[in-house]
Amino acid sequence: MDIDFLLLQRMKRGDENAFNVFVRKYYKEILNYCNYHCPDTSTAEDLTQETFLRFFEKLSDCRYMGKTKNYLYTIAGNLCRDSYKKIRESLLEEQSLEIQDCLHPPETDELLNRLTIKAALDRLPAELREVIILYYFQELKLTEISSTLQIGLPLVKYRVKQAKTHLERLLREE
Repeated sequence: MDIDFLLLQRMKRGDENAFNVFVRKYYKEILNYCNYHCPDTSTAEDLTQETFLRFFEKLSDCRYMGKTKNYLYTIAGNLCRDSYKKIRESLLEEQSLEIQDCLHPPETDELLNRLTIKAALDRLPAELREVIILYYFQELKLTEISSTLQIGLPLVKYRVKQAKTHLERLLREE
């Protein structure tokens, strides 16, 4: 039997240890996913915790279909998009101030590279940005992305190719 199925059954019965095991199993992946969608670690941590809270709120309605991680990614993605909409403009201002405050050139270069990549990612259409983040930063396989986003594998391949092309063009502009 699948461990997620067993964990869900135990969590539905109120087993605290099962909740802890479940969170430990997926927390890092969801946190990494949120980190690539959020301007700061604090927001990413908040959204990660909110992801698990929402998952647990719907636990009694949850029917196991073998896609627990995909469901967590879906919840996290929706939360990140909502958060992104709220703080988009202020993020650019904050990042500009961070660059000015950096004293050490290597840290400045690293920060500038991250900001350049983030800015290029932000300029991609949402569907292309999503596949790039899942593919490169979350290191999901194309089939896993297809399952997570509930789209066909050929469409995932097409979006990855299109996203790479757009990113190359955007990074050359920067």
